[in-house]
Amino acid sequence: MSKDSISMSVIRRLPRYYRFLSELNEQNIERISSTKLAEIMNVTASQVRQDLNCFGGFGQQGYGYSVGQLKEEIKKILGLNNNYKAILIGAGNLGKAVAKHLNFDRLGFELIACFDNNQNKVGEMLNDISVKSDSEIESFCRHNHIDAAFLCIPRICVENVLDKLYSLGIKNFWNFSHYDINNRYNDTVVENVHLSDNLMTLCYRMNNNNK
Repeated sequence: MSKDSISMSVIRRLPRYYRFLSELNEQNIERISSTKLAEIMNVTASQVRQDLNCFGGFGQQGYGYSVGQLKEEIKKILGLNNNYKAILIGAGNLGKAVAKHLNFDRLGFELIACFDNNQNKVGEMLNDISVKSDSEIESFCRHNHIDAAFLCIPRICVENVLDKLYSLGIKNFWNFSHYDINNRYNDTVVENVHLSDNLMTLCYRMNNNNK
């Protein structure tokens, strides 16, 4: 199956497969059936087999899946060894939390710089990274190959920063801003994070539970 024909719903399940398989691997569980993996994933065994067959299958009849091997295969599919170079824009509370608490090197990225337009934040340390002024973005990106930008800034601030980053060849974004990047540049790869949407979904489910 070609990569272009794989649905986003399958792709979005891959990190869950990887997370659960990592936990099983840490428990020294060597193999797992599609039925048991389906129970953990809260999908059907048929769905597990269909998902994994998109990338080659990996199972053995009568044996199931090797936990360690399948974990490594999914890690490779996700590209977690690529060590993509990333910058973070916005060193406010959200940006600080993102920079300090995510283990990027296990998630396929290396965070190499953070920028903010508040001069009072310049020089602050986020782990081992010193916050730079946003006036340095262009110079820094021209001297360093940047694969992706993480946008932890308000929606109203995005447009000018986005135009600058795009002109510098950056077309991959982890976007917390609620700004519609794809609408402005349709050749970008964007993962939008809407925390309020998640919370409203929780509210809906609570509101409708047991009705």
